[in-house]
Amino acid sequence: MSEPYYAGSYWLSRPESDEACAHRAERFFHLLGHCDLAWTRWYEAADSFEQARKLQFATDAANFQKMFARKENHFGDRFSFHLWTGDNLDEWSSVDGNCGSSSLRVPSTCVLKPYDEGIPGERVLTTPVMTEVMRAMALAWDPEWGLATSEAHRDSVTERAKPGTFVGWVMYFSRLRGTVPPLPAPVRIEPVEDKGTLVILTPERFTASSPDHVALAARVHELLDRAGLLRPLQPWPAG
Repeated sequence: MSEPYYAGSYWLSRPESDEACAHRAERFFHLLGHCDLAWTRWYEAADSFEQARKLQFATDAANFQKMFARKENHFGDRFSFHLWTGDNLDEWSSVDGNCGSSSLRVPSTCVLKPYDEGIPGERVLTTPVMTEVMRAMALAWDPEWGLATSEAHRDSVTERAKPGTFVGWVMYFSRLRGTVPPLPAPVRIEPVEDKGTLVILTPERFTASSPDHVALAARVHELLDRAGLLRPLQPWPAG
């Protein structure tokens, strides 16, 4: 069984309208489609694979607003969505998201479960693609923090996986969290416009089974923690 991965972005207490959230979702799926062609066609969920394949979803803002108007996608000031794609039950990918909430405890999120089997998995689970996925999340959602990483590594270094407090394969830090310090090779640091910074641990796929990868992650954790960048999410600044 292959090592499972995910990419997620997280932010806290940023009230936004359904229209604003819909435009963010539209931009994210547009950018995601440029990361790989497998992420250009999306479907809603259903009781069976055959039924779901008939529910193709156009990822434009107007369609997301219609989705957010449904009772099951609208709770208080939180708007949510779940979409998936894939040609069979063994090779699939999904995105879950929620946006708009003023909650001080429950973060807004966008979480991609990438393909991890077959040719699509081999194609997307690479450092260049996952870096662009995190860049897409940063540009579309403007989160406080995010990462793409191995679930096995995450579970080995944290018990509760609290957003903002651990490291992974590709990380994003909003400028609101502070400045990323110099980090040891082969770690790469890239700006994301004026929004924040990407930190890419390894040029190859990061795995929990590699002692070198695990040791590098531990060293980077120490340096980022010392710089004050590893901490729980904070309420979004007003204005």
